[in-house]
Parts: sequence; structure tokens; C-alpha cells
Amino acid sequence: MEVLFDKTKTLNALLYVANRVQRKDFHKIFKIIYFADRQHLADWGRPITGDTYIAMDAGPVPSRLYDMLKIVRGDSYLPDTEGLSQYFRVENWMYVHPLQDADLNKLSANEQEALSDAIAKYAALSYDEIKEKSHDVAWRSTARDFAINWDSIAREAGLDGEELECVNEFTKLETALS
Repeated sequence: MEVLFDKTKTLNALLYVANRVQRKDFHKIFKIIYFADRQHLADWGRPITGDTYIAMDAGPVPSRLYDMLKIVRGDSYLPDTEGLSQYFRVENWMYVHPLQDADLNKLSANEQEALSDAIAKYAALSYDEIKEKSHDVAWRSTARDFAINWDSIAREAGLDGEELECVNEFTKLETALS
């Protein structure tokens, strides 16, 4: 499945989650966005962010979002040419401090609902609990430090072969139109 990364939606998903959870560490935010992306894919045929999830030891990590956080944290090889630091700070190496809320005009009502549902289900979980839940079949079937296949994430979300075929056709069309 070909999925397009959307930097604007990713930034706004980060801000949406970081403004609505108590513990704002990378791990918690990454997992909530993963679960929201997975659910949105199942419900609407496409994820919210389109990020590439890497199967790391602590679970799926959105690669490009992690890069954005490292840019602001100051340990990226890339400078902050896009002004990400106007939206959030990174404190104590792994805590996101949002400087503004998400632009809700950049997230559809369905995307906001998926993010809110993931926050409701997972925000109160401990590090170990959310780590265990994110170690799903899609994660387990991927070698550590490799990208998790979106088809695997879709199957994990409950899509069957016919539904997956429809989603694949939709993403091909979306890619061709962009």
C-alpha cells in the first residue's frame, strides 16, 4: 500500500495530542498517533499522517514525526528551516511542550475523532501497558528498525482482503492525483 506523508496533518496531530494528554513524552504521543492512524485507516481508508512507522524496541515510531522532534530538540543533522520551534519545544530530551493548539481547520472531523478516541483509550496507560498494546501483529511481523508495512497495519486494524484491495486502489488514485 502506498501512503502519502502529510507534514501539516502530522504537525497538527502532534499538537492535538500534546495539548490533550497529561504525560507528553515521545513514547506516549507516538503510540497514540499510531493507534489513531491505524483506526482512521480502518474507518476511512487512509491514515491521518501517512508517516512511516519503524518497528523499534518500544513499538512503532513515526519516523518523520520523530525527525521533526529531533530538529526542535537540536540533535538532528537538519536545521529548523521551517520554524517548527514556533509550535512546540522539547524539554528534558523527550517531553513535548506545545506552544499552541492544533489548527483544527487542518484536521477533518473524522481525524479529530480518531485522535480523541486514541487519547481516550490509551492516554491513561502506563509506558509498559501502551508498549504491550503497540506490539501488535504488524509490529511483531517486522524486523526491528525496519518500516512496518501499511498493509500489515491495515490488517491489524481489521481490514480483510477485499477491503484492503479497495484501500490500495484508493491510495493509488490519491497518489496519482497529488
